[in-house]
Amino acid sequence: MTDTATLSMNPSAPPASRAGLLYGLAAYGLWGLIPLYFKAVADVAPLEVLAHRGLWSFVMLLVLTGWLGRGGEVCRVLRNPKLLAMLSVTSLLIAVNWLTFIYAVISRQLLQSSLGYFANPLVSVLLGVIFLRERLRPYQIASIALAATGVFVLAAMVGKVPWISLTLAFSFAFYGLLRKIMPADGMVCLTVETGLMAPFSLVYLGWLAVGDQITGHTLPALGLLMLSGPVTTIPLLFFGAAARRLRLSTLGILQYVTPTGQFLLAVLAFGESFSVPQLLSFACIWIALAIYSAGAYRRRHIG
Repeated sequence: MTDTATLSMNPSAPPASRAGLLYGLAAYGLWGLIPLYFKAVADVAPLEVLAHRGLWSFVMLLVLTGWLGRGGEVCRVLRNPKLLAMLSVTSLLIAVNWLTFIYAVISRQLLQSSLGYFANPLVSVLLGVIFLRERLRPYQIASIALAATGVFVLAAMVGKVPWISLTLAFSFAFYGLLRKIMPADGMVCLTVETGLMAPFSLVYLGWLAVGDQITGHTLPALGLLMLSGPVTTIPLLFFGAAARRLRLSTLGILQYVTPTGQFLLAVLAFGESFSVPQLLSFACIWIALAIYSAGAYRRRHIG
């Protein structure tokens, strides 16, 4: 198969491939900056932020699908048991990913989050091979092996498994895989996903309110939490559009943009310490990505 990067540089490339590349860059670029938002709501408990994120994302998407006259498509998805079951799984995966990421930012572990998203492209490549039968070439095998080495080095030197990194990498890789094979529009699927979260969000926020345990109770805090709708939804809409147009492995490679932004924010803006074990682990991941990129470039220009 032809690599999507090649298609984007070729004037005769299919429009869908060029559009997919642009959608992917927009999604991952915005995700690279999203820690700035979660730093702004760091005083609110992570589960409460997640509940608001699910609720206001659904409200925004419900308005958007209604305005675009796509409510019928949402209803058709809801009447499809197989598709609804798949969306229930993706809804759970994205909720786990969101909560883990929010916790990483609030607990000043954005570097671990960055490591997870650096590893995710290679996890996506592996899932593409296992589930979609995309061919794995020698340089890809070397990349995945080196990335795994980086994770094992960090675990061995720190003395504990980097669970934030692994959770983020695998939850989003499986989310991307399922969205890739889902026979429905990205915005419609996202509306159903957030709709499945919304009742749980309302129940949890109601329980907090009854127990007078809401931390984001001031008007400015509530306004910021309501912004979680567009902050969350816009990149996911771009991602859903990209997932339908690009190979899973290409989606993974585009994700370099997100962890690079998070890494720079963690070190330069948030002042997180960068330890020797982290440096060695990041070095393995970076070298793995360099091998993958060099291999893809060589295929494009030599064979």
